[in-house]
Amino acid sequence: MFRDVSSCNTYNYGDALYWDARYVEEGGSFDWYQRYSSLRPFVRNYIPTSSRVLMVGCGNAVMSEDMVADGYEDIMNIDISSVAIDMMKRKYEHIPQLKYMQMDVRDMSVFPDESFEGVIDKGTLDSLMCGNDAPISAAQMLGEVSRLLKPGGIYLLQITYGDPTVRMPHLIRPVYNWKVNLYIIPRPGFQRPEGCSSSIKSYLEPIPITEKGLLPAEFVLEDPDCHFIYLEH
Repeated sequence: MFRDVSSCNTYNYGDALYWDARYVEEGGSFDWYQRYSSLRPFVRNYIPTSSRVLMVGCGNAVMSEDMVADGYEDIMNIDISSVAIDMMKRKYEHIPQLKYMQMDVRDMSVFPDESFEGVIDKGTLDSLMCGNDAPISAAQMLGEVSRLLKPGGIYLLQITYGDPTVRMPHLIRPVYNWKVNLYIIPRPGFQRPEGCSSSIKSYLEPIPITEKGLLPAEFVLEDPDCHFIYLEH
């Protein structure tokens, strides 16, 4: 299992100092990849609104706020950046459904085993996969996610550029005992070219995968820069 360089650049996305500097410079809000409105069908279908949810790598995104507006009652948000967490604590101090803690996803030992019915990850594993110790970091994070999920809980690796060849080896390790469903959605604003064929009939239907967790050889991606959603249960 190797470092995923397909969507990486020279930045160290696994480093707290990088994110602290970025949040100080940019401020405001930013949602990676997709907004909640695009992801809502997946979230609502698999994670009940009464669930205790862990949002890993929350950053300064508004997704958790949108989820509360949609009826979710208890969302714990964590991020490696103390700058982001302090900013979000101040912003949402009037919303009791949202809680924030500075934390590294590779060590979430402050939480007891089986603490959450749902864990949502929108780009955090991608960040770790760009680091120098990517395989080790990924194993540490996924081991913690597995430990924190209650029996029957859902890990929604919601949005990632990582296709099955670079994500499935990390997700299908026997120690997790996860069944993985794969979904593919186009990037925001994508327009299917006229006459373009696609293997996807509905974005809400799981993609058939091989025994090794890969896309079939004949599968056609309508958007080469699409986003992958992995649902582990």
